[in-house]
Amino acid sequence: MTREPESSFSTVSSSFVLDWLGALQGLCEPDQFASLLARSGIPCGNKVPLGRVTLEQMVRLYQLAAVETGDEMMGLWSRPIRARALQHLLTSVRESTSLSSALYRFSTFWNLLLDDYRFELSDAEDSITLCLLPRSNTHAQRFGHMLILKLAHGILSWLARREVALERVEFAFERPSFEEDYAVIFPAPVTFSAPATSIRFSKASLGPVNTRSTDDLDRFLENAPRDWLFTRSQEHRQSLRVRAYLNQSGWQDANLAGAAKALNMTPRTLIRKLDADGTSFQAIKDGLRRDIAIRRLQIGDASIEAIAQDVGFSSAASFHKAFHRWTGATPSSYRQRHLS
Repeated sequence: MTREPESSFSTVSSSFVLDWLGALQGLCEPDQFASLLARSGIPCGNKVPLGRVTLEQMVRLYQLAAVETGDEMMGLWSRPIRARALQHLLTSVRESTSLSSALYRFSTFWNLLLDDYRFELSDAEDSITLCLLPRSNTHAQRFGHMLILKLAHGILSWLARREVALERVEFAFERPSFEEDYAVIFPAPVTFSAPATSIRFSKASLGPVNTRSTDDLDRFLENAPRDWLFTRSQEHRQSLRVRAYLNQSGWQDANLAGAAKALNMTPRTLIRKLDADGTSFQAIKDGLRRDIAIRRLQIGDASIEAIAQDVGFSSAASFHKAFHRWTGATPSSYRQRHLS
């Protein structure tokens, strides 16, 4: 069965958003913070998010919090980023003639606003690297570093009318326990404990800018960050290529041999490549089932028995057991928590 685009139901671990919630909590009264989470559909226990977090939940929280806190970066940087900053940034970059010049405009814009960091462009023979450098001895805010690099990538992709290829993303903070979540954000290898946070583009991928109208700009702002936060590319990791294959296959064909054949390699080679990604075929399959089930439960448009069948389980009982293992909740309690 062909399903909707995989990025629409990708999820990240709750740990991935903890830095964001911590920064946001510092801007809000307790009641306001609880209200933002509730309206975003993110359930919390003792101020810690429960289970997985979906793209739609992140989008809703971003859109609500950016407006209600008066800070479009929601406490992620030392200086508040006031309303309409993103609009002015887009107005500036869409006047660029090339993606490389748009990247320069992006860096100069943020250098006017950020107090604790500055952007620097490094121009090599075959690549351009955007580096985020501290102005003083400051703690790297992991979610803030991720979001601003992803914004650069998202804006370039918007101007190109395609997802611009990346060569590498590096972060100045230590490797987190939720390392695998970065694979659904960036279409490139991601490394940690680097001298500086940076994102590197091949010059071959940075062509001319495609004209964007005022209506295009308004839609980008209205949808932000839905259209650019999660990557649509599966090319940079074998695990995402397998996940994309499974998403387009019926569960009866969802086996290692079929995936290996579709990717033009032997099963043994695929096992070795997935091991290098730190995963396995079964883990990828279970992750896809989990994320499809989470989305179906949040939408609330199908019975639990139908969802169990849709994600390839022979019985609702076996689905209940697996879902509890994935999320710590039963399907019915998870649905009730997210629809209440």
